[in-house]
Amino acid sequence: MLTSLAQAVYLVAAVLFILSLAGLSKQETARRGNLFGMAGMGLALLATVALATDLSERNPVVTLLLIAMALAIGAVAGIWRARSVEMTQMPEMIAILHSFVGLAAVLVGYNSFLTEEPDAVHLVEVFLGVLIGAVTFTGSIVAFLKLSARLRSAPLMLPGRNWLNLGAVVASGGLLAWFLAAHSVVPLVLMTVVALALGWHLVASIGGGDMPVVVSMLNSYSGWAAAAAGFMLSNDLLIIVGALVGSSGAILSYIMCRAMNRSFVSVILGGFGAEGGKVAAGDQDYGEHREVQAAEVAEMLRGARTVIITPGYGMAVAKAQYPVADLTAKLRAQGVDVRFAVHPVAGRLPGHMNVLLAEAKVPYDIVLEMDEINADFAQTDVVLVIGANDTVNPAALDDPSSPIAGMPVLEVWNAKQVIVFKRSMATGYAGVQNPLFFRENTAMLFGDAKEQVEHIVAPLGA
Repeated sequence: MLTSLAQAVYLVAAVLFILSLAGLSKQETARRGNLFGMAGMGLALLATVALATDLSERNPVVTLLLIAMALAIGAVAGIWRARSVEMTQMPEMIAILHSFVGLAAVLVGYNSFLTEEPDAVHLVEVFLGVLIGAVTFTGSIVAFLKLSARLRSAPLMLPGRNWLNLGAVVASGGLLAWFLAAHSVVPLVLMTVVALALGWHLVASIGGGDMPVVVSMLNSYSGWAAAAAGFMLSNDLLIIVGALVGSSGAILSYIMCRAMNRSFVSVILGGFGAEGGKVAAGDQDYGEHREVQAAEVAEMLRGARTVIITPGYGMAVAKAQYPVADLTAKLRAQGVDVRFAVHPVAGRLPGHMNVLLAEAKVPYDIVLEMDEINADFAQTDVVLVIGANDTVNPAALDDPSSPIAGMPVLEVWNAKQVIVFKRSMATGYAGVQNPLFFRENTAMLFGDAKEQVEHIVAPLGA
């Protein structure tokens, strides 16, 4: 009876997870989507705890206490991190959380192999679950290290790196055959070592400019790892949730690759087919840049009819979204047409800028994607580039030798006047110099973005 009830609750939870994904597809319904997801997870946890307690061969009270202890530890750690983490640290936190899913799949695989009767189908489930989990585990750790600047963002260019990846896959296939024939833990352990190395190399071979795609790709990997764990545990809900996360992550990665003019296969296989060794010339003479002060920018905005704000990771670091929202409100109150241009990979996480702007109560209808607004820059009086670099770099279109060559960018240089907010003339995350900074219609506003925007807002409100 309890098993049937738990399965019914699982079905309700699965529907809530699907509604959650549907809600998260639009900014206006994202909050509702989150609530659906939270409700689904709550139901799933209650049903799983009840089912585990009912099926336990030990004292149900002991089982319940052990589960409660694990939940309490996880809840305390999760709440602490969620409350203490900065928005700028969200990408690396998500990456490290993906590693936990991968590690869980590996541990579930070994436990399932050591405690259950072996048959061919079950052994394949165990092998694939451990393989996907191990790749996700080390790949996510490398992503965390890169996103947190503990590891260089430049891609690792080992000689014959594509052959190394292929060799790891072939070796895993051979170990699978051995595993099925011998029912031994030895090939499983060897495959785990190979998969850990493969996951590390796949992500290490991807450059910093593609890291937002890597995060969504690892999200997909973690979903498939969870689905594999569901097969091993005979848990239908875990299979459904894993498939939802895996497929949605893969679709998002594909969409972002198209937006960046990157090959999906290239990114997912760690730079397969990409030309190596191309770096921007660091000593190229672009001329002199021109500096401007906040008071001058305020005067430009006072006389402007159309303004586009292009945010980037620097806005997140400076926590400038609130004064930017204040600036937007004041300009709109004075009749200025203000809109936001958001690149698909602005920041270090898919949708990073959208979350920041929504947090600051910027109206959804003036936040536009690159494809919606790129043609409008030519009719724009002033563009404010706040903390963006690689996503507004004309070298992507003009320089075939650039590491970001071919990537669609926001063509801000077509506006009458461009103001770039930066702390210094340092290169962006991809390590590429930006010729935009030296154009005649571009002026640099150096300093902390939050403070500079506040200096601009003050005279506008007078």
